[in-house]
Amino acid sequence: MEATLRWVLITAIAPVAWGTNYYVTHAYLPAGTPLYGAVFRALPAGLLLLAVRRQRPRGSWWWKAAVLGVLNMGGFFALVYVAAQLLPTSTASTIMAASPVAMMLIAWALVAERPGPLPLLGAAAGIGGVCLMLLTGTVSADIRGVLASVAALLMSSLGYILTKRWGAGTDVLASASWQLIAGGLLLLPLAAAVEGTPPALDGPAVLAFGYVTVVATALAFAAWFAGLRHLPAATVGLVGLLNPVTGVLLGTAIAGEPLTLRQMCGLVLVLAGILLGRPAARRRAAGARRTRAKAA
Repeated sequence: MEATLRWVLITAIAPVAWGTNYYVTHAYLPAGTPLYGAVFRALPAGLLLLAVRRQRPRGSWWWKAAVLGVLNMGGFFALVYVAAQLLPTSTASTIMAASPVAMMLIAWALVAERPGPLPLLGAAAGIGGVCLMLLTGTVSADIRGVLASVAALLMSSLGYILTKRWGAGTDVLASASWQLIAGGLLLLPLAAAVEGTPPALDGPAVLAFGYVTVVATALAFAAWFAGLRHLPAATVGLVGLLNPVTGVLLGTAIAGEPLTLRQMCGLVLVLAGILLGRPAARRRAAGARRTRAKAA
């Protein structure tokens, strides 16, 4: 029980850090260069983790790192960068809130983790809470940003489950470093061909990239992959709903945005959804079903 809670808390580091990333990207990073934005995020973070855990890929991990580097890092970062530039944070976060359902379905197909009723109910509550928090019906959405968000959602959900399937016996920090480096290296020539020279960065942009690299990438992915190693995919996906919660609370704390009753109700729904997906809650439900079966 204590170990499970510890891994849930460790996993939560990732969505909280990612929840700040939309704001930092939108406010401080240069627009119009999503490929270079992804490169600047992935490569330094990968090299940082490689310096911490000095291990090279072996055997099949050379091609696995390349595949996961595209799904989890390179392609995903570029799409998120595009979405952050084209969509309001609320819209992008609401679309990404569907990721728990995508992860549950892919985990069912690839790692035989069949989603139970409580995680599915938690996902429904969480998505409803995010919509309640963020959707006001007054903001128009750029279709390009919507498509980028949906593609990022599907790409990353597949990549996370493949990481869970392939990652047994592999050091978490080493795996994360290989994926980040592979994703960055694969994107670098494409960025040069499509976007030309790298964008000029002023002081705030350099500091913002530093934050995104160290906190929202290296630390976040290390925590996220550790969670995938020790927790069911359904639980990890639901913990990811802390991403939009962080965005709302950040807007209140930094931008002085009011926290309305509607948003507070949405926060409660999201937290309820996360609690419903905990492994402990699932075990208690299974135990109750077994007890009823024996009594019958």
